[in-house]
Amino acid sequence: MAMYKIPKLSKPSRMKSNQVLLIANGDLRLSANRECWPEQKKMEQVLSRAVADEGRQVVRAHPYKPGERHGFISSQAEGMKVFRGIDPTAPLIVAESVWQYSHHVLAGLISHQGPILTAANWSGTWPGLVGTLNLNGSLTKAGVDYSSLWSEDFTDTFFKRRLRKWLEAGWVKHQTSHVRPLKRIKLPANERRLGEALATQLQREKAIMGIFDEGCMGMFNAIIPDHLLNPAGVYKERLSQSALYYETMQVADREARAVRRWMEQRGMRFVTGPSAARHLTDRQILLQCKMYIAALRIADDFGCDCIGIQYQQGLKDLLPASDLVEGTLNDTDRPPVTSRDGRRILYEGEALPHFNEVDECAGLDGLMTYRVHRAMRQPPENTLHDLRWGDWDRSGTVEDYVWVFLISGSVPPTHFIGGWKGASSERQPAMYFRLGGGTLKGISKPGEIIWSRIFIEDNSLKMDLGRGGVVKLPKDETERRWQATTPQWPIMHAVTYGVSRDQMMARHKANHIHVAYARTADAADKALLAKAAMAAALGMEVSICGTKKNGRSW
Repeated sequence: MAMYKIPKLSKPSRMKSNQVLLIANGDLRLSANRECWPEQKKMEQVLSRAVADEGRQVVRAHPYKPGERHGFISSQAEGMKVFRGIDPTAPLIVAESVWQYSHHVLAGLISHQGPILTAANWSGTWPGLVGTLNLNGSLTKAGVDYSSLWSEDFTDTFFKRRLRKWLEAGWVKHQTSHVRPLKRIKLPANERRLGEALATQLQREKAIMGIFDEGCMGMFNAIIPDHLLNPAGVYKERLSQSALYYETMQVADREARAVRRWMEQRGMRFVTGPSAARHLTDRQILLQCKMYIAALRIADDFGCDCIGIQYQQGLKDLLPASDLVEGTLNDTDRPPVTSRDGRRILYEGEALPHFNEVDECAGLDGLMTYRVHRAMRQPPENTLHDLRWGDWDRSGTVEDYVWVFLISGSVPPTHFIGGWKGASSERQPAMYFRLGGGTLKGISKPGEIIWSRIFIEDNSLKMDLGRGGVVKLPKDETERRWQATTPQWPIMHAVTYGVSRDQMMARHKANHIHVAYARTADAADKALLAKAAMAAALGMEVSICGTKKNGRSW
């Protein structure tokens, strides 16, 4: 009789009935985890006090690491090891005040049997809200039950009541009466016909989404499986960032200098300095301009209708940031680039929609938006932003709650006050971008916008859409918001019509929110409805969130 070596499974420790586990998921980059740890430590202390006030004890599921000088889970392997040792039935809080890589903890959360709560501090200091929303979207895609809470100091009534509910019942739900299924809304005939025609065209003629390496920064929610994407008529061309690096290095200096010269002639300002470690340098800008040319040429090679560059892992160790490239690609008014033989202007008169951080949900949204707005003769330039933070306007200029939509790249200068003249480029923060590279920074112009998000739930594509406005704030208030977040990045002061702060957080299933301008409020309403009709015709479950500008429902 054969003798087999039966593996011995580790026995996780059991928690007491009054104890609650806490984990802190972090970045993959050591520099970011070290820099952000003090804010996380402060957040955990006040959160633990709030739990203690309810008669429970917080137990950290993994220790502070003296050698690394932080207490975050910083890899998928580490996350799996942590979950092997914890009580799988215990209530678990994922406390986040920073950007986090969801895949570090996703394996453990998928198999965890106890109630799960994601908790974020309402602060713009680091992208904790962004990280939490990404994890929420990833858990939603994975089909994991969870609850979510957020607070500035974890002492407000909104938070305390819901925390008590979660501790007692294992779940907490939020009010989402602002969400209406599209099937309950009567679509105007013109917008319905346009949306359906554009959907039919996309499904018959098909489009190619160029993916320069998938799965950026652990964003499980940002990957659309082929079996969900293909029925919409969109197919992935899986490209390698090593090919982008190679093509970048083949571009002649004179071509790259011509791109920079074009930008500067339009009024773009580069904020340079002597130290590559601390400043934006001419060498970094040259390489970014080369990458811009290379991206267009590779996209043309493969017939791509939109592209996404991952950048962060891999390319970040070879080239300066891709953000200047991304925003420039998203504008119809951009430096011309010829084919390698010089005979053709690539994508002449058009943007090449780019989705930051290879967020494929934003990529599909961007492609749809570009086609809808082109057909309606509305501005086709569109972008995603991080749903970074929000606050009341302390200058008293605007009565509404004003969101800080902020992203490291992808914003076209057409969105800025002054266009290219209102754009500048500053060195990316060294904590995230070792080799530097400039951003495409500016203040988004006042106007009417459509916001949206495609997400995955119940193994199907869904889309939320809403209306909003971009407001102009005084210089001091804008600067306050920049300094409270990341001042090198482009900013949008956004008001979401009929959607409060807490309603947005309760419903939104992603770290990113997609935006596009229309020339008037009426045109924006119609563009929203046409895109909703297109999405529904492509098989998505569509919801309209909030109200119109005047407060009227749909």
